[in-house]
Amino acid sequence: MKLENTNALITGGSQGLGKAIATQFLGEGANVVLCARSEAELFATRSGLASQFPDRKILARTCDVANEAQVNELAAFALSELGSIQALVLNAGVYGPMGPTESVALDEWRRAMDINLFGVLLPCRALIPHFKSAGRGKIVVLSGGGATNPLPNISAYAASKAAVVRLMETLAEELRGFRVDVNAIAPGALATRLVDEVLAAGPGKVGAAFFEKNKSWKEKGAVPLELGAGLAVYLASSESDGITGKLLSAQWDPWKDLQQHREELASSDIYCLRRIVPEDRGKKWN
Repeated sequence: MKLENTNALITGGSQGLGKAIATQFLGEGANVVLCARSEAELFATRSGLASQFPDRKILARTCDVANEAQVNELAAFALSELGSIQALVLNAGVYGPMGPTESVALDEWRRAMDINLFGVLLPCRALIPHFKSAGRGKIVVLSGGGATNPLPNISAYAASKAAVVRLMETLAEELRGFRVDVNAIAPGALATRLVDEVLAAGPGKVGAAFFEKNKSWKEKGAVPLELGAGLAVYLASSESDGITGKLLSAQWDPWKDLQQHREELASSDIYCLRRIVPEDRGKKWN
């Protein structure tokens, strides 16, 4: 099993992709601590997983990942109950307000940044000292389409996800010498509650094109949750040791064999966010 002797903390683990990641982690031998804001949903998920994986340790604690005190309490709880943590999966996130940027509620915009960006930063800050002390660790961040492309009318989500990827790249460099790998996942279009939120908002707020995309994903199916969960398993396992600072597409990148390119990746900006200059497109402007 790929994650035997691995203890993992997974944020946003009560539903959707977070639940799928927890399921695959448990299936690969890991013990998990799950967190979410909804107590009823979180503990229902824990109960279901405990029935499915009776030989694994499955713990749950409510937590608002944007709240520093709650995050620190969550980290302390996980370390106290499991003794150590080898993998941190940062899945919690929201779309935030939908509509033209100048008209959406500013407090909702800030709240989305708090959850999506500080909800990555705070758990990292809480567990990085533990990873450094252990001389190893895996941090897996869930990114999204807003990180690499403009997302009109969902600007808080787009801005926060781009920020999260650059934070990931920065942490990867800070922690490289401590053998802590930090990577991000683009899971692809998922038919989760976020799709339902877009459909509920309507084309007037999110734009006709984006609305139709989400409608198609809802009716015809989208990228399987298991694909992104499988990539999370890979990035949390020893198989990916030394691969760090990368944004990987679960749907499009050849991640199952990425370790074969470990040395090339270490010395390149492949799978990174970078500025495109004229020469990159075969143009000479000066």
